[in-house]
Amino acid sequence: MTPTFVLVHGSNANSFSWSAVQRELALRGHRCLAVDLPGHGFQAGFLPAYQAPQDLAAFAAAPSPMTSVTLADYVEHTVAVVRRAAEHGPVILVGHSLGGFTLGGVGNAVPELLDRIVYISAWCCTRPVADYLSAPEYADSQAAAVGAHVLAADPMTAGVIRMNWRIADPEALAAVHEAMFAEGTEAEFLAALNTLDPDESLHITQGDTSLDPATWGRVPRSYVRLAEDRLHPPAWQDLFIADADAANPEHPFDVHTAAGSHIGFLSRPDEVAGILDSLARR
Repeated sequence: MTPTFVLVHGSNANSFSWSAVQRELALRGHRCLAVDLPGHGFQAGFLPAYQAPQDLAAFAAAPSPMTSVTLADYVEHTVAVVRRAAEHGPVILVGHSLGGFTLGGVGNAVPELLDRIVYISAWCCTRPVADYLSAPEYADSQAAAVGAHVLAADPMTAGVIRMNWRIADPEALAAVHEAMFAEGTEAEFLAALNTLDPDESLHITQGDTSLDPATWGRVPRSYVRLAEDRLHPPAWQDLFIADADAANPEHPFDVHTAAGSHIGFLSRPDEVAGILDSLARR
C-alpha cells in the first residue's frame, strides 16, 4: 500500500517550505501533505508594523500569539494529522530542522501509526539541548550570524523568537543569503525569505525533548544529511546520528546525504524527493 508523507516544517517556516518537494513527490506518484504547526502559516502573527515602510520599534514591542505555544502543542497537532492520514495506509513522517523536535514527540506518542520517521538536517536530541549548542561540532554554525542580522527583538523580553525577514541592507542580505541558501540565486533567496513567518515559539527547545527507546526507538528511522548546510554543519548532523544510534543500537539510523544548503530544497527538490521516494518504495 502506498504510504502518505506527512511533512513538518522548521523554525519560522510553514507548509510552503515543502511545496517543491511535494510537487516532485506527487509527480513520482506519492500522496503527501505538509502541516502548518500552530501559530504558523495563516495563523502566523503578521503585523502592520512588519509591512513596508516598517516600524521596527512597534514590530519589536507588539505581542505575539506564539508566546504560549509549546512543543506539546506542535506534537498534538501533528498527531491529529498523522491519525487521519493513517486511516488510508502507512505514514512516513518527515521533518526539517526544528521540526525534528516534533518528530520525536510524535514518535514517542503514536509509534504504532508511523511506518518510518525521516529527519532532514533536523534536531534529534538524546542529551540536553544545551549540550548540542555547546558541542564543538556546532562551532562553525552560522546561525548566530543570521540572528545578528534578522533578530527583531530580545527573545527574553518578547517571549518569542521574532525575526525581521524583510531586511534590506545589502551586507545583511548577503550574509544571510550565504548562510541559509548559498546555492540559490538572489531572486530565489529573496523569494524564500518572503515565505517565512516572523515569529517562532521560544518554548520548543524547553519542552520534553527526550526520545523513548521503547516507542520512538522502535520506529524505523532515516536521516538525510545536507552536505552544504551552514546552519546545521554536517559534523553536527552526524553528532545527532551517532548519539541516537548509541542510545538505540538495535535500531540505527539509515543515513543518506543530499547536496545543498539548509533551505536549498525549496528550489532544488529533486535529490531530497528522490531519497524520500526510495524510502517509500522499500
